[in-house]
Amino acid sequence: MSRHHARNRRLPPDPDGALPDAAVPEVQRGPAPARPPTSSEAGPWVPDGGGDVLLVTGFEYLRGEVERIVAAAGGRLRVVDDVAEAAPFWDSAADVLVGSDVRELPPRRRAPAVLVGLSGEGDTLWHLGAALGAQRVAVLPDAAAWLAEYLSRSRSPEAGGLVLGVTGGCGGAGATTAAAWLAQAAAELGARVLLVDADPWGGGLELALAAEESPGLRWPDLADASGSIDPQQLADALPVAGGFSFLSWPGSRERPPLVDPVTVGGVLDAARRGYEVVIVDIGRSAEPLRTFAWDCDRLLVVVPAQLKAAVAAARLLQELPPVESALVIRGNAGVALDAALVAESVGLPLHGVMPKVRGTASATELGRLLDHGRRKSVRRFASSVLGFLASDLQAGDLR
Repeated sequence: MSRHHARNRRLPPDPDGALPDAAVPEVQRGPAPARPPTSSEAGPWVPDGGGDVLLVTGFEYLRGEVERIVAAAGGRLRVVDDVAEAAPFWDSAADVLVGSDVRELPPRRRAPAVLVGLSGEGDTLWHLGAALGAQRVAVLPDAAAWLAEYLSRSRSPEAGGLVLGVTGGCGGAGATTAAAWLAQAAAELGARVLLVDADPWGGGLELALAAEESPGLRWPDLADASGSIDPQQLADALPVAGGFSFLSWPGSRERPPLVDPVTVGGVLDAARRGYEVVIVDIGRSAEPLRTFAWDCDRLLVVVPAQLKAAVAAARLLQELPPVESALVIRGNAGVALDAALVAESVGLPLHGVMPKVRGTASATELGRLLDHGRRKSVRRFASSVLGFLASDLQAGDLR
């Protein structure tokens, strides 16, 4: 799975507030000759598909929108009507985009990078994206600027940091606890870490960290942000606790303001570029799952060692995007004997057993969650999970 994320995003607009009307990209429709032209043939010879952006759609509107977007990204576009016509160019294309009219893929081909659709198509886009195994979903025209930036960055050798999402397989599973302990452990190993509170209804992650008075930005401060955010400026503006940066919803009784998904995407863009590890405490409600889970490179589902919880987690999998996912089992000593069985019943590989440390709930209420994170059993758990992620982490110390 690519480490570049997708969903509705926004680049800095031109002075008129729209994508620049760059020269229309060189668009190739359908098969092109794989031989140099003869002297009587006009136009330059272009090798078959190498480095092109491939768009598969029969929708004229999508074609026009993507042509403008690829022009803004400085790329070259090849458009075909269906997957049969796309097959010869699929594997050699730099990026494969499929329209929402596509219902199947060529056999034995890699998953498309982005499913592109229209804002009026609603939830069906995300269900179709999961069915096709698309790495990201872009809703046009809202995501036009994001898609231009994505295509530009896909040619860059800098992949960015790992974005790890943590969600609970059922209510009260301990996902917030796991996310905080993993952030703490990764920071202690020398990584630049950001912990993101993705649930506006979760009460405020900052309270569990005893950091509500720490100076720095919270989500409401970013509600009006637009365009590309400078990673260093974001890092400098965020509060710090336990050796890592965090971005939290306020721990107050006030109704949290809405933060546009485009703004969320811009923040996560900058976070990926500015940190080696970004851990997102997603929550379980539909909107955070949709807004944040599709932006993650990996997902961890935390489940208590209970049959009912395993059933709930199995149902949750149907709502997750096609992102590489694994299970964390939470339970008392001895639960490791049953953890493999629980993982098998849920249908995910097991990445660790999180200890059920006595007093964790009260410690969270008192803002002392990170104190419990220093216990040996917690360190062993965090090390096991980070060990599974080592191949994806950029920090040299995380081995």
